[in-house]
Amino acid sequence: QVQLVESGGGLVQTGGSLRLSCAVSGRTASSYAMGWFRQAPGKEREFVAAISWSGGSTIHADSVKGRFTISRDNAKNTVSLQMNSLKPEDTAVYYCAAQPKGSMVGPYTYWGQGTQVTVSS
Repeated sequence: QVQLVESGGGLVQTGGSLRLSCAVSGRTASSYAMGWFRQAPGKEREFVAAISWSGGSTIHADSVKGRFTISRDNAKNTVSLQMNSLKPEDTAVYYCAAQPKGSMVGPYTYWGQGTQVTVSS
């Protein structure tokens, strides 16, 4: 059974930074591709970033490119999302997801419960 637990969300002003973390349980967690998604009120869930099992490849959505960075520490079974230069439109619930077959493009099988990020203007 794979469990994902996000942390690090909160309230921040425009231009500020937050770092989200996702703790991943599971015997073979280090072999999973991992992703971050977000869902704003009234909107569909959207892709934010993904990272390969080794950490050697990453993908970032155009809307966050240059501001957000995904990373992972397989020794600690954690995945992080460093978010800089935050904008009000980044306000959403952020979800961590795991793809056991290692494909960054998904489909993602396991999901965390989400953590709220609110950016005030």
